[in-house]
Amino acid sequence: MSENRSVEREGREVAFSVEGEGPTLVLIAEAGAGIGYLAGLAHSVASADFRIVRVQAEQAQDVVAVLDEIGAADAWIGGHGDGGTIARTVALQNHDRVGGVLLFGVEQGDGVPEVAEGIPVLVIQGSVDEVTPPENGLALQAAAPGLVSVVTLEGAGHDFPSSHVGEAAWAVEDYLDWD
Repeated sequence: MSENRSVEREGREVAFSVEGEGPTLVLIAEAGAGIGYLAGLAHSVASADFRIVRVQAEQAQDVVAVLDEIGAADAWIGGHGDGGTIARTVALQNHDRVGGVLLFGVEQGDGVPEVAEGIPVLVIQGSVDEVTPPENGLALQAAAPGLVSVVTLEGAGHDFPSSHVGEAAWAVEDYLDWD
């Protein structure tokens, strides 16, 4: 069962939900989706002995405030769509607090996105995602082959974290394998 909480940061409430016990994995939904969007995935991964923290983050420091609030010294930080951009920013700005980055699709603006040096990245992407096309994940892997691993879910579109929960959760659990 998840526990819904919030922390105040710069005069606004940052909502988050905590579920499970074990190593911490933060999940950030894309803008406008809300923390409930990744609930199915969070529940599935939490059942495999992970502590999943879903954060309604607008900025990287929102995630850091939540980590401070729950007493997590470090965590894997994951995000879907622009939530992945926030996750990468957390890693770039707080290298010592991030064990790795999990990207559900890769947003790409001008060129290949930057990843934090020395921090592993797992990209899980849909093969037919038109919002964050799979080519973006492959370009990121080509730019940092020693750091970036890619798992492509066949037949999955942009909403795969909710439409392909089992496959996405298995990819996370298999890669992290913290047992």
